[in-house]
Amino acid sequence: MIVHAVLPLLMEHGANVTSSQIARAAGIGEGTVFRAFKDKDELFDACTAEALRPDHVLDAIAEIPLDQPLEDRLVEAAEALGAHLERMGALMSALHASGRTKQRDPEQRRGTRKGGRRESMAAIRGAMVELFTPEQDRLRLPPEQLASLFLTLLFGGRRLATDVDAPTTRQVVDFFLHGAVEAG
Repeated sequence: MIVHAVLPLLMEHGANVTSSQIARAAGIGEGTVFRAFKDKDELFDACTAEALRPDHVLDAIAEIPLDQPLEDRLVEAAEALGAHLERMGALMSALHASGRTKQRDPEQRRGTRKGGRRESMAAIRGAMVELFTPEQDRLRLPPEQLASLFLTLLFGGRRLATDVDAPTTRQVVDFFLHGAVEAG
């Protein structure tokens, strides 16, 4: 409960959020915050871990109706994934901009971050496979391969497309499904 109440504050104020703001947002006393977390760093770590979890985006993808056209399914999934990336980026940017550059012990990072990232990406890829599966008899590649290709195109494009002419989500999906060359 505390973590969910604090996440929006961290995105707005970064590490400069005060204990009283945290307590007020969570609807509890300041002492209660520090009975649950030994200090603000531990709370910020819990908030970061929550923001990185793919549960919300996996739920959004799972709610996409499989009876709608593949293009629409992929657009919805891409928009959900984009929103997830934006939330993560906003939190990390706010924390960094406010001076929080605390790094965990390298051994701890190796043990949790990479495994967590791999697991998250595997779960997201699995959710995307489900979106391709109803069309598998007319696809040129297996759903597993298409899910990986789609995610590579989508995530790579978000990193590189920062200018005014950045493609829309629908354009990315259209290019993915139909290619760059006109039919006929």
